[in-house]
Amino acid sequence: MTCVDEVRGLRRLDQAQLDDWRLFLRAHAFVISRLEADLAADGQPSLATYDVLVQLIEAPEHRLRMTELAQAVLLSRSGLTRLVDRMAALGYVRREPSPGDARGVHAVLTEEGVSALRRAARTHLRGIGEHVVDKLTVPELAALGQVCAKLVPEGSGRATSQV
Repeated sequence: MTCVDEVRGLRRLDQAQLDDWRLFLRAHAFVISRLEADLAADGQPSLATYDVLVQLIEAPEHRLRMTELAQAVLLSRSGLTRLVDRMAALGYVRREPSPGDARGVHAVLTEEGVSALRRAARTHLRGIGEHVVDKLTVPELAALGQVCAKLVPEGSGRATSQV
């Protein structure tokens, strides 16, 4: 009997469904931890920093409002604020007032940020290859993409390039 069975009124999942869910979580955690470790081993920025750099390089004029950036990288506003503060101290981004909105702030990618992204992209793309792509056949990878597309609501995030 699982803990779900013991709680009345909750949807019941069978053991296979729970096992699949847990396997999905373990796979996600493993891949993310490996990508993070690869970046750290090569002296590159964290995965969260890398994600912000990717979002900004793909944004029009390499800038996004902080609220849009927080949604794109799935960080809380306060978490993003701290991360952008650290990135600004490294020279990767700068903050600029939002035109027409005195309270709005944009994060803007700098040339140093572009350089950092280029350096980290080699490590990141190699890691994606080693930890995901090389472990799956072409049909399996396509199926993974189809499954993930079903889990992410349309319009819920920006599509990103392979950087």
